Amino acid sequence: MATANPAKKNTTREFIFQWEGKDRNGKTVRGEMRAAGDAMVTATLRRQGVLVKKVKKQTFRGGRKITEKDVTLFTRQLATMMKAGVPLLQAFDIVGKGHDNAAVARLLNDVRTDIETGSSLTQAFRKYPLYFDPLFCNLVSAGEQAGILESLLDRLATYKEKILAIKSKIKSALFYPVAVLAVGFIVTAVIMIFVVPAFKTIFTSFGADLPGPTLFVMAISDIFVSYWYLIFGGLGGAIYFFLQAWKRSLRVQQTMDQLLLRAPVFGSLVRKSAIARWTRTLATMFAAGVPLVEALDSVGGAAGNHVYLEATKRIQSEVSTGVSLTNAMQSSGAFPNMVLQMVSIGEESGSLDSMLSKVADYFEAEVDDAVDALSSLMEPLIMVVLGTLVGGLVVAMYMPIFKLGQVV
Repeated sequence: MATANPAKKNTTREFIFQWEGKDRNGKTVRGEMRAAGDAMVTATLRRQGVLVKKVKKQTFRGGRKITEKDVTLFTRQLATMMKAGVPLLQAFDIVGKGHDNAAVARLLNDVRTDIETGSSLTQAFRKYPLYFDPLFCNLVSAGEQAGILESLLDRLATYKEKILAIKSKIKSALFYPVAVLAVGFIVTAVIMIFVVPAFKTIFTSFGADLPGPTLFVMAISDIFVSYWYLIFGGLGGAIYFFLQAWKRSLRVQQTMDQLLLRAPVFGSLVRKSAIARWTRTLATMFAAGVPLVEALDSVGGAAGNHVYLEATKRIQSEVSTGVSLTNAMQSSGAFPNMVLQMVSIGEESGSLDSMLSKVADYFEAEVDDAVDALSSLMEPLIMVVLGTLVGGLVVAMYMPIFKLGQVV
């Protein structure tokens, strides 16, 4: 797409206005118009023979946060409409008006305005890096330069859908045990704060020695009753500050990513997910005609793990000096032998993008199997842990009653 001369480019910001009026026959008509102001709308309609009664600027109020899922859906819709022959600006209008998230509609309206004032699609996307990352913009740029934008958008939509599916599977695998453990902690705290003190009052009237497990549970209950605000506040604060440190501190992110890869249960799942995303991203970039060294700029971050980000930087450095991709990946020590063999075959046969796609398909299937296996393993394990915890509390509190029954 040709870019207008910056010296002559019209930078007037335009908005969408809803208008109502009467035509030459006195019939009420309504519609929408894109213009810089309501005066321009009124003047344009008068030239068309419309007696304007009302002009109102369309606003996009509120709206939830724009998520990666929203961007993925937009990419798929834009690719579908462009393949169907819908003009680019009209496609933006259709997607923006049909979206249920006002924030997305506002974003697409801003992007459309940039394109209408002379910017290329890539330049318009680059103004919003929070939603359109370098990988997204590079692929769109490659499509514009090669004249195959609709094909690249379709490939980009497929890529984002697959990456989103992997992330969803990882989140679902982690959500279940975390949610159950959180509920277990809350139930235990309620028992300690409200139930055990009631039993303690009853046991005090017995005037007899209480079993050791009962005394232990009652001592913990006393701590919960006396310092419940410190326990809940401290735990909540610790989780909050940990998440903030993980989000803001590069050192914490690197440490956590390394620990996740070494975790006994989840480590294999995280590693397979990172490799699937790494190979899928590189396959998509390379198939779009992006040079290998340039493509590696976006690949490391897309893997979602700092270990693979650092490995990608080393691979890029070696490839830029003439080392083959296979040897560079092998020296990084981050990839299993199967991946190296497939990449080697791809380099020798000139079908690197195809081989990388096959590797991505394989590891995505492995992620699916690992999530299913992990769910099957974690469910009975969590039930055993919660059953032991709650059952132990119940037995400890009923032991004095059993003892009293034996005495009677």
